[in-house]
Amino acid sequence: MEKDETNAASGWTPGLFDQVPGADASLGKRIELVSGAAFLPGRALAEAAELLAAVRRLTVRSDFRQMDTPGGRRMSVAMTNCGVAGWITDEHGYRYASIDPTTQRPWPPMPDAFVDLARQAATEAGFPGFVPNACVINRYEPGARMTLHQDRNEQDLDQPIVSVSLGLPGVFQLGGMERSAPVIRRRLEHGDVVVWGGPARLRFHGVLPIEAGHHPATGACRLNLTFRAARIAESA
Repeated sequence: MEKDETNAASGWTPGLFDQVPGADASLGKRIELVSGAAFLPGRALAEAAELLAAVRRLTVRSDFRQMDTPGGRRMSVAMTNCGVAGWITDEHGYRYASIDPTTQRPWPPMPDAFVDLARQAATEAGFPGFVPNACVINRYEPGARMTLHQDRNEQDLDQPIVSVSLGLPGVFQLGGMERSAPVIRRRLEHGDVVVWGGPARLRFHGVLPIEAGHHPATGACRLNLTFRAARIAESA
């Protein structure tokens, strides 16, 4: 019997994915956070319903899961992947792999809507020619957070990161090249996009704990799509 596409394990309510709030006056603006990092308010609002519907389909094949860090800590954020490479963590370390360790199958292909949005947003932020082959999909329940970290596992650091926020708001932190450097904090709403690369590519970044709430598009959670150009270090 085929798995029910409402995907009860995700905590989403069927029928909410087509409800997308209208754009506000900030839509279309580009705000430079630091050199190499741009904030695009509401950039993904028009595509949000399509993106969320695609996430529903993807998680039928590779569902959300909370992974363990090499040190044995269970991550508060649940995640999955799509594309030719997926980011994973376990006792063997952080890396990209072509096979989902839960299903022992390749990760689902990246939808065209994902690729198109990521490429367009990267171009608008000053990084033309970006071709993502991996998308990490994070689900934040209330209280979940992402501590300050650098994205180094992609190996190709010439390519930017494109991050899309959907659902509940979250506070994005962008720091410096050292974990102890001061951080810029930016509240991210449904449909907001942040792109960083070039001189900002290795800046520490993270997300403060998500506050409880309800969003008409995702219910009681925040989703984050992060697009990368990754090299696969191993295939299992």
